[in-house]
Amino acid sequence: MNLSLGVKVLVVVVCALVSVIVAMVAAWLSHTPGAPAGQAVLYGGGSFGGCMLLCLAVLKALKVL
Repeated sequence: MNLSLGVKVLVVVVCALVSVIVAMVAAWLSHTPGAPAGQAVLYGGGSFGGCMLLCLAVLKALKVL
């Protein structure tokens, strides 16, 4: 695909927003009552990184980026 730079930036921003949503849900699911929130934040951060990496790899394989 021959997309303009603005469209490519918007696609990456959408990937980042989806990754943030996945990270928030993962952190919320991993948090247990009474436990420190640090572990949930680390779990969410790992989920964000994994989801963002997966999204960008799929976009690269589809030749969008």
